[in-house]
Amino acid sequence: MAKKLLGKKTAGEKIKAKRPVKADWKDGVKKKQVGVSDMTMLTKITNEAINENLQKRWQNAEIYTYIGHVLISVNPFRDLGIYTDEVLESYKGKNLLEMPPHVFAIAESSYHHMNSYKENQCIIISGESGAGKTEAAKRIMQYIAAVSGDGQNSSIKEIKEMVLATNPLLESFGCAKTLRNDNSSRHGKYLEIQFNGQGEPVGAVITNYLLEKNRVVGQIENERNFHIFYQLTKAAPAEYRETYGLQGPESFLYTSKSGCLDVPGINDAQDFQETLNAMGVIGLQKHEQDEIFKTLAIILWLGNIVFVENDEGNAMISDMDVANFIAYLMEVDGEVLAKALTSRIMETQRGGRRGSVYEVPLNIIQATSVRDALSKSMYERLFEWIVTRVNVSLQARSAHQYTVGVLDIYGFEIFEENSFEQLCINYVNEKLQQIFIELTLKAEQEEYVREQIEWTPIKFFNNKVVCDLIEEKRPPGLFAALNDACATAHADSGAADNSFVQRLGFLSSNPHFESRGSKFLIRHYAGDVNYNVEGMTDKNKDSLLKDLLDLASGSQNQFISNTLFPERVDPNSKKRPPTAGDKIKLSCNTLVTKLMQCHPSYIRTIKSNDNRSPSEFDEKRVQHQVQYLGLCENIRVRRAGFAYRTTFDKFVERFYLLCPLTGYAGDYIWNGSANTGTLEILKHNNIPQEEWQMGTSKVFIRHPETIFALENLRDKYWHNMATRIQRAWRAYVRHKIECAKKIQRFWRQNKYNIGYLQMRDYGTQLLQGQKERRRYSLVSMRRFTGDYLDVKTGSGLASMIRNAISLKPGEEVIFSMRGNTLVPRAMRSSVPSPRTLVLTNQNLHIIVTTKQGKALSMVDEKVVSLNVISGVSVSTLQDDWVILHIDNSPDGDAIISCTFKTEMIAHMAQQTGGRVKVSVAPQIQYKKKGGKSVTMKFVKDETAKHDGIYKSHVVKICSGAPAGSQSNPPCAVKPRPTQNSNRRAPAPRKTNNARSAPRPAPNARPAPNASPVASPISNNIRPVSTSIGRSVPPPPPPAPIASPPPPVTPTLPQYKAIYPFQSQEAGEIQFERGDILEIEQKDENGWWLARKDGIEGWVPSNYLEEYVPPVVSTPPPPPPARRPAPSVPAQPRIPVVAQSAAAPPASNPAVPAWKAELEARKANSATASPVPAARRAPPAPGQKPVVPAKPMVPAKPMVPSRPGVGAPKPAPRAPPRVGGDTSNAAASLADALRARRNQASHHDDDDDEW
Repeated sequence: MAKKLLGKKTAGEKIKAKRPVKADWKDGVKKKQVGVSDMTMLTKITNEAINENLQKRWQNAEIYTYIGHVLISVNPFRDLGIYTDEVLESYKGKNLLEMPPHVFAIAESSYHHMNSYKENQCIIISGESGAGKTEAAKRIMQYIAAVSGDGQNSSIKEIKEMVLATNPLLESFGCAKTLRNDNSSRHGKYLEIQFNGQGEPVGAVITNYLLEKNRVVGQIENERNFHIFYQLTKAAPAEYRETYGLQGPESFLYTSKSGCLDVPGINDAQDFQETLNAMGVIGLQKHEQDEIFKTLAIILWLGNIVFVENDEGNAMISDMDVANFIAYLMEVDGEVLAKALTSRIMETQRGGRRGSVYEVPLNIIQATSVRDALSKSMYERLFEWIVTRVNVSLQARSAHQYTVGVLDIYGFEIFEENSFEQLCINYVNEKLQQIFIELTLKAEQEEYVREQIEWTPIKFFNNKVVCDLIEEKRPPGLFAALNDACATAHADSGAADNSFVQRLGFLSSNPHFESRGSKFLIRHYAGDVNYNVEGMTDKNKDSLLKDLLDLASGSQNQFISNTLFPERVDPNSKKRPPTAGDKIKLSCNTLVTKLMQCHPSYIRTIKSNDNRSPSEFDEKRVQHQVQYLGLCENIRVRRAGFAYRTTFDKFVERFYLLCPLTGYAGDYIWNGSANTGTLEILKHNNIPQEEWQMGTSKVFIRHPETIFALENLRDKYWHNMATRIQRAWRAYVRHKIECAKKIQRFWRQNKYNIGYLQMRDYGTQLLQGQKERRRYSLVSMRRFTGDYLDVKTGSGLASMIRNAISLKPGEEVIFSMRGNTLVPRAMRSSVPSPRTLVLTNQNLHIIVTTKQGKALSMVDEKVVSLNVISGVSVSTLQDDWVILHIDNSPDGDAIISCTFKTEMIAHMAQQTGGRVKVSVAPQIQYKKKGGKSVTMKFVKDETAKHDGIYKSHVVKICSGAPAGSQSNPPCAVKPRPTQNSNRRAPAPRKTNNARSAPRPAPNARPAPNASPVASPISNNIRPVSTSIGRSVPPPPPPAPIASPPPPVTPTLPQYKAIYPFQSQEAGEIQFERGDILEIEQKDENGWWLARKDGIEGWVPSNYLEEYVPPVVSTPPPPPPARRPAPSVPAQPRIPVVAQSAAAPPASNPAVPAWKAELEARKANSATASPVPAARRAPPAPGQKPVVPAKPMVPAKPMVPSRPGVGAPKPAPRAPPRVGGDTSNAAASLADALRARRNQASHHDDDDDEW
């Protein structure tokens, strides 16, 4: 509650509106509630209407209701499952209007107000005994412990656990079973949780009020003593039973007198274990626990002392064994204990001087009173010590700034026989009611004055007059009269009671008091209560006899003598000790002062019935509580002619949707002040002027129907927007599906290439853009597939290489390639010699091929471990030379030449985790055999074409592309046509027909100057058929021109062969370039089921391109005097046209001379430069499947690790071959490399050795 008073309105002042978040559509579909959740919205304000609303909600399991910010709770007497962690989480960060009424909402509001407004908070819980006050206090502490702090700090977590542990501990020692409540609080408790500036709990303080100690020595029928006595007697461990003589509760008079030992729903043994656990959490040591239970045993055994009359009519102990056992526990002398219980020391005074001392024997009644006084005093002091000890453990770990207090105090009590305890309890409740009136009813009406609202004041009952009746000194109240009676007639309790009755005559003029002989009546706010005067003065004295104090102080047990009874009797002191009335008045006023300094929240608990039944709602009983709690007056004052009020900001934030000037499509668009925005909303919705008033900072709405209408319009707004949201959602889903299909399509096309391309990027990063690039490497991006010779799984030549290197266990082939190495010669310079290079994850194998007779043999000439390679050096020019610097090698460093040098270096660096460093320099220094250092120089020479010239440590090479050149993207692939839905099943395997497929007719014309085109991302290369170089016979004379027949629409997609394909495998179709095939089935592995000339079989998909039949138009008639030139059939344009250096252009007499000459020039220019990788022979597909089985999809490569970034990741592996003829794959690669080397004349001899 804000303390700052608002000033008057000024004409020029503007209150800017806060921009809220986007409106939540869930607000429009809230669960329908029974009754009204805020009773200020009731159309009728009567006790009956309030009762009816509470009954409807209670029967619907909705026990919480608001009156403004006051929470009304009706005890359901059953578990509704509304305190789970999920429910608790739903209230975090929510205000009272956002969620249904709940005790968690009050706790959240207090905690949020403390953090936001930096004010101390207090939550006042009031109501009758059994209405649910203790349960509400426990739930508040549960919520605050859950939401405060992050749970990482150990001290904060410890404080949370301790605060929650105080509940079972203080319930055991301070609660008992009564006729109205099985867990009735018989004391008052105010728990203050201390927070630091960040809202984290750092400590707590508990204040105890007026323990009902009379319950220790006596209870009415069907009630019980404090819970701890039954827990101890039923579940005490064997150690306590033997040492303290504990037995069942039926063995002790203090626990069995009322005849109620067990309570349904209460497990005393289980509760005892929870009490012990709570003691451990709070930090009570084992010796402290022992002293607590020892004191409880002393109290129980004191109750078993029975007095009988002796011959003189005085009291004597019937069984001295009991007294001696108690003396043993108290560590005092047995005779001293018996004397203190059966006699009293009297001292007479004469004129202020000490007189004679007499020992006066006691009768049975007096001795019983002395025994009970000792028991009550010991238990009361024990309880206060436990609270003090808990506060020591809860002491703040650091400086605190704010507090949240939770007041759980005894409820208003009206019994058939009411005595001093009920007077004190009802007095405290009167004080709490006074606070409620001061801070709600009065403050409510003062708000109208501040806001300058015209209204009629509402009268309400102010109970201050009742509080004055009890506590005032001038004129004297009840407590003052009690003190006077105790002071004037202190010797005889009966005389003191009579003196008190006489003094009550001074209060007869008070309309809320009525004297009735030995009783008197007080008209409390909760009803009229009759109090019995008998014994009041004795209870008010609250003093222990000097004999008992001497007994306790003389104990050898330090816990009893120094901790529980630390005071010592001063015989010369004339000061009157404070009475019980003085203590309760002082503590109550201190509590009120503390509460008045906090921002209050209220929980008013109501008991639904006196039978603790979960299905009974006693309307008369509830209505009585509604009446004395003043709920009707609270609603009237809350409404005061205006049922709803809120600040301008919150009103605009709530209802901006209802005006086009403030909201559009759920968005807040108002830029003016909050008060003008409120006016716009009210006027746009045609709310009559008499239904609302504008204050200085708030808007007030008179009737609840008006706010209901606004809420209804707000709900309808969302229904009107539902169709728009659905339409937008459908469009979004449709767009998402289309995007997903595109992503899937592109992913299928590229998922097998990502790992290889990432490996290529890695190699580029290693060279750091310092080495010139070969021009043919820029044509298209090539994949770094690694094992080009198929050493890992191939046969034929690959198996010979694999047998030569003898792989170790765990050694795996990463890269294989043909290359050269420098071979030293005696007395002459080294020369390059061809070798086979195989890189594994452990070693680099350099294999030499030798000829023994007519047989080739391979020998693993040199094995270089990757662990001894310290670095790699390359030049800045476009040459292929690589120097491997080897540590402590007698043969010196290794100098090799490899066409795919960048890929080899990338694999080598990746396998060593980036340890091998790459150096790029114009001159490279390396070590020869014997450790001699030599420098290899690299010189530009434009006459040194192709791979350059090596001689005497000098490499001459022509200029290449700039070092920073980027490769062109991969060649575009035409999109696949949509497959026909009525796909035909694969035809059965036709072995004979597939092998005897007819070849094209001799007069079939290939496309002019067509040559095989190499795929830039292939690792298998098919040799180009040599049949394309043969001359084709001239065509026959042209036939007479006739009208063409109408074109026949093909039923299956047609594809045209762009390369010839020769195969002797069963189930495959041979075809020549230019043949048209019908595709029946497409597989993702690259083999398609096709039909040609009525024969079905498998064909490689990368030899084909989609064929679109040309549109045939009627040619014009030929000139009569000239012979028409031979027509060339139209051919679809091939994306990449290049002439292979290994295949000469095909001669065709039908081609014009000028065109043949142009093609010859292109062929010559192609011979003068290296053949780009993108122009090589088409890649050979994977394994050819057997109809109808399909081959496996290749595995996806792993992503390579980047240099210098984190730990090295596993190296990317080339995708496994999908079977196939590996010997053909190796031969194809050899043929392709041989074709490239044939271009350089100085390598002719080397090719023979390969």
